[in-house]
Amino acid sequence: MSDEELAKDLGPLAALTIGVGTMIGAGIFVLPGDAVTTAGSLAVGAFVLGGSIALLTALSASELGTAMPKSGGAYFYVNHALGPLFGSVAGWANWLGLAFASAFYMVGFGEYIQLIIGISGTVALGPVSLNVATLIALVGGAFFVGVNYIGAKETGKLQNVIVIILVAILAVFTFVGGLQADMSNLPANEGYGPMLTATGFIFVSYLGFVQITSVAEEIKEPGKNLPRAVIGSVVLVTGIYALVLFVMSASLEPGFIAGIGEDQIAVVEVADVLLGPIGAVAMLFGGLLATASSANASILASSRINFAMGRDEIVSPTLNEVHPRFATPYKSIAITGAMILAFILGGDLIGGNAVLTLSGAASFLHLVIYGLLNIALIVMRTADPEEYQPDFRVPLYPFTPIAGAITSFALIAYIEPGVRLFGAAIIGASVLWYVFYARTRTTKQGILSEYVLARQETMPGAAVSAAESVKPDGGEHRVMVALANPEHEENLMTLASAVARQHDGVVDAVHIVTVPDQTSLEYAADNAEEYAPNHHAVLDNAKSHAETFGVDIETHTIFSHRGFEEIFDAARTHDADTVVMGWGPDSHGSPGRAESALDDITRTLSADFLVVRDREIEPENILVPTRGGPGSAYAASVAKLIQDEYGSEVTLLHVADDESEDGSFLEEWAAEQGLSDVTLRVEYGDTGEEIVRAAEDASLLVLGASKRGLLVRLVSSSPVQEVVDEVDCSVILAEQAHERSLLQRLLGR
Repeated sequence: MSDEELAKDLGPLAALTIGVGTMIGAGIFVLPGDAVTTAGSLAVGAFVLGGSIALLTALSASELGTAMPKSGGAYFYVNHALGPLFGSVAGWANWLGLAFASAFYMVGFGEYIQLIIGISGTVALGPVSLNVATLIALVGGAFFVGVNYIGAKETGKLQNVIVIILVAILAVFTFVGGLQADMSNLPANEGYGPMLTATGFIFVSYLGFVQITSVAEEIKEPGKNLPRAVIGSVVLVTGIYALVLFVMSASLEPGFIAGIGEDQIAVVEVADVLLGPIGAVAMLFGGLLATASSANASILASSRINFAMGRDEIVSPTLNEVHPRFATPYKSIAITGAMILAFILGGDLIGGNAVLTLSGAASFLHLVIYGLLNIALIVMRTADPEEYQPDFRVPLYPFTPIAGAITSFALIAYIEPGVRLFGAAIIGASVLWYVFYARTRTTKQGILSEYVLARQETMPGAAVSAAESVKPDGGEHRVMVALANPEHEENLMTLASAVARQHDGVVDAVHIVTVPDQTSLEYAADNAEEYAPNHHAVLDNAKSHAETFGVDIETHTIFSHRGFEEIFDAARTHDADTVVMGWGPDSHGSPGRAESALDDITRTLSADFLVVRDREIEPENILVPTRGGPGSAYAASVAKLIQDEYGSEVTLLHVADDESEDGSFLEEWAAEQGLSDVTLRVEYGDTGEEIVRAAEDASLLVLGASKRGLLVRLVSSSPVQEVVDEVDCSVILAEQAHERSLLQRLLGR
């Protein structure tokens, strides 16, 4: 399969627009009438309460987003922190929640169209009779699924325009209505129970703010701008919703909204009274824009959830297969589309209020996700892994995430019983999906499980048993090969394919296209042939090389303003186990190591790295120098892997400190590494000179990464670097993923 990734830059206003744009949608144009009818004067309170619950989760999402700016949003955080069992629940809840939301949006769209054309009643289709609004919703849903299938997309500028139009319509509505508001017009207080019930089905109006975190990698200064965008969008939208509900409740005489017919829309009828026919038309136009835009955005977002789930093997990665003509994940879109149409049809056939049923189902599933997201924050704070360094921290921890989790789960109790039962069935099915399908395929364990199993002696037995019983036991070894220079592609692919085959794994070929800082990455992606005229050929050749080894391969193109540094971020994003990369000019910033000097002291390698200094790799005769350290141990394991693949001859070299040493050390060390069919060679003298001399008889030199500290390597020459520069054969620098303290990074072991 193949896909393209962007590393775009979004400013604070653009990020805020994403949050506001995903929330200012169908909910406020469809649900206010039902909210007022259900809760009376407390309908305003229902929207404020919904916004408050969303705000608690927004705070947690902001911290997680600044600590882990990865695509996938809430699903990624839950899966990473709580493990793939809860990741399966979050993934399916997110996917189906978006499908239910899309169905709700399209039913609202159908009601607006029905009101415009002035036709009501039912239409007989064989033995089934459907409401006109439902029939319109089915046609509209099929249209938007088709739009996403063939790849037409809503641009960022168009989304900004839609948001501005909707906010302007609502602003005029609230301003004029506010001038006529009278507290005596407020309907009767129906009590807190009905208010909570209304909060349950209107919560769908707050879906979307977490989507900002899914583009955290694209936001400028995410530590500052991401929390502002997430929290600001929730506060702004809650204020707008509360004003709209207050105006609707207080600007007209009591009972007006309750008297609106089923074939009418409350906000349109109120606008007609307050602003006249022009106001009604404006509200109709806004409703159409809101429902259509929300539905299209939800269908688009669902394919991104599928991608993240497929990458983690929660669902089959084949769902992300790209259409050869339209370049869209057509299988995922088709399945999602079928579910949306089924939900629209089911909402009509089961009777009752289809709008409340569909919105309630979407709210239920997203409340589950938000509750888990708050728990994920608590887990990350408690486990405190080294890589967890958020720029923003939730205030009043741990009370804020605890309150967020409790209120999210508690609100579920006020959703309609039938919807709760159906939602619970979906959650149960997602657990069974993990147990019987995903568990044998995924490898990602999750921070919670790692934390518990690492403390088995102090943890309760039940917790340890639970962690053991649900941890993943399958998955493929993923070998990412970074393709930047086509001249060395074949040798890199050969090595990556050999590693993958020895591990029964898969090759992930990533072509990184470096774009000038002055050029927009989105522009570069849209004009790929200009910036990477050979990128299709590079990936096609990579597939051909992998196929000769009989290994599966996935291909990706990444447009980035960075080159060398992007490899390490891509390795984390793609969950690589091993990374094969070329020895580029930028890889000397931290002599003797795979990463740059900055990354050397600030980050931990997320995978094993094989850095190739390519002089036509020939694996016939492999030389592995060793002094017994962990670096040379990994180099030996790499040599053994190549030997098993090609039948290579392997020579182990030990440069002794004095001539009193014999070969006993080397014999013992070789046995410890499981190496038997090897040649042992002991030399005396300068380590670097002896390695260069021994390499004259080798076709491939495999070196373990230096374990000396960065400060020592920067102020003195690096034996590894000197050897690489002087030998004539190809070199593989092997560095294994491992944990190191800051002191170890600076001064060495």
